[in-house]
Amino acid sequence: MTLRRLYVLFFIDLERRKVFLAGVTEHPIGNWVTEQARNLTVLLEDEGRMVSFLIRDRDTKFVGPFDEMLKSVGAQVIKTPVRAPRENAFAERFVRTARTECLDWLLIRNQRHLERALREFVEHYNEARPHRGIDLETPVPYVSKGRFDDSSGIRRVDRLGGLLHEYTIAA
Repeated sequence: MTLRRLYVLFFIDLERRKVFLAGVTEHPIGNWVTEQARNLTVLLEDEGRMVSFLIRDRDTKFVGPFDEMLKSVGAQVIKTPVRAPRENAFAERFVRTARTECLDWLLIRNQRHLERALREFVEHYNEARPHRGIDLETPVPYVSKGRFDDSSGIRRVDRLGGLLHEYTIAA
């Protein structure tokens, strides 16, 4: 078995820290990246969301049609300065979180396995994991079914084979 390098493309809404997992590929060419941008714009339009800015690095994979796709929904594309990793700190922080809380604990078998694990982690990240930057709320606000009192029970849901735990008020 040989080791392969896989690339992950994701987008982050900085206001709520919501992550959009665009895809996983072995060959991130310009056409693939542009298709993922097209998918993102459709998703944003379906949700009725406005995008003011897209901050991205200067990688050659982000070809002209990628920028044009995002400009079509009103986003101004801002490229980070050369060799300035702190300029994209939110993305770097998400990568670190995904690695330490998920990927460092799994032995990834193939591209499909990585995509499935990351989709599960991003769902947990968006819907159950509290974030300090937004006052310990989740990116997708949780609508409580009721208040917790002494008679209420707590239900634990395991994700990724028990790697992640989510707790809710038992109904």
